[in-house]
Amino acid sequence: MARLGSPVKFKNNFLMKRFFIALQFLTILPVAKDMTVNETDIARSSSVFVLVGLIQGILLLAVDYTAVRIFQHDLVIGIILLVLVLSNGGFHLDGLADTFDATAAKGDKQTKLSVMKDGSIGPVGVMALFFALLLKFLALKNLSSFSLFTFRSSLILMPAFSKWAMVTSMFHGKPARENGLGKIFIGKVGFREMVVSTFVLLLSCITLQVFFDHSLSFARYILYAISAIFIYLLCRISVKFFSRQFGGLTGDTLGAISEITEIIFLFMVIAWSRFSI
Repeated sequence: MARLGSPVKFKNNFLMKRFFIALQFLTILPVAKDMTVNETDIARSSSVFVLVGLIQGILLLAVDYTAVRIFQHDLVIGIILLVLVLSNGGFHLDGLADTFDATAAKGDKQTKLSVMKDGSIGPVGVMALFFALLLKFLALKNLSSFSLFTFRSSLILMPAFSKWAMVTSMFHGKPARENGLGKIFIGKVGFREMVVSTFVLLLSCITLQVFFDHSLSFARYILYAISAIFIYLLCRISVKFFSRQFGGLTGDTLGAISEITEIIFLFMVIAWSRFSI
């Protein structure tokens, strides 16, 4: 989480400041402990969310590259998922569980928001956690039967697409609460942040394809384009759904969108890979 305290010297490097803010909000990776920031700085840090996702993806790639030399592949996938969860601090999974619990709750919007704010996890939330992790594990195991590039590029891009989905949802959504961390981002992410985030995502896809896949398959560009379009539509649907359920978005719903996006992205890569063979 971003902390307020003694200022760190970022006067001449706004991008670096935004990057460190995003890193503190999205991961538990060690960065500058004290930063003087305002709500505008925090909202604009969304432009580099995808970059943070890429760093998480590279971390997962490093785990795979190292662990596969020691352990059996199913265990390696389990370790990869553990590192992904730990690098996020478990925040996104917690948001997923709270969102499903609140959606299943009976009552008006305020009642559902109260359920979401409650720290305890109900049976629906537990089921959401179980199936989210199970589906990711099975999807990654399925992907490992394809080419090494397909598997490892998916590790890198999975968290990048999920962070982009968060930015898209924050751009189109409105806050459900008058307070809370979600309000700092939701509805305050501008067109510029959305464009920069999309550009970083597309550039990442192109770079992976050009420098690491020697076949230079044009079909994979189509896959990434379709994935981006489908995930964008999913975000718009999610924003409307959560607006009806809770009156808007919260930090928990953003976590849920992130988790669901990772699963959807993996499924799309699997479906496309089978179709293209």
